[in-house]
Amino acid sequence: MKHDRPDTDDYDVTQQVGHLLRRVYQRHLSIFQENASDPNLTSVQFVTLCALRDHGPSSQTELVKATAVDQGTIRGIIERLSARGLITTSGDEQDGRKIIMSLTPAAEHLLEEMIPAARLISELTMGDLNPAERVALLYLLRRILNYHDERSSSAPEK
Repeated sequence: MKHDRPDTDDYDVTQQVGHLLRRVYQRHLSIFQENASDPNLTSVQFVTLCALRDHGPSSQTELVKATAVDQGTIRGIIERLSARGLITTSGDEQDGRKIIMSLTPAAEHLLEEMIPAARLISELTMGDLNPAERVALLYLLRRILNYHDERSSSAPEK
């Protein structure tokens, strides 16, 4: 039922950035699952493996920073990847409290298979955007992320 409230009558949730981002992300996840070379690998697990490939052996805290995945979620990802034999965990030589994650040869092989699939997944997610639109979309998404990253890093501690 529509009300005569001028401040809300023209609000269309389906045209809001959060709604549109969520819908595109849902499509991306579906495309990922349909095209991943390993049907048991999730997109966030793939990101975690890529972070370990890019940064080398890393602690859980370092993986949180590299992937932008929260502590609780990354813990579960580490457990699942470890159970699949894709990462190993070992104690840090300098700090005995710290656990370090590393890729196994099986993970390196999986990444070799997945990278071409990941490129295809990105292509399919972008759909029929032309090259200029693709560049613009990625640029704008990075600007939004950078804006919020800067704001959260400069926010006073509560």
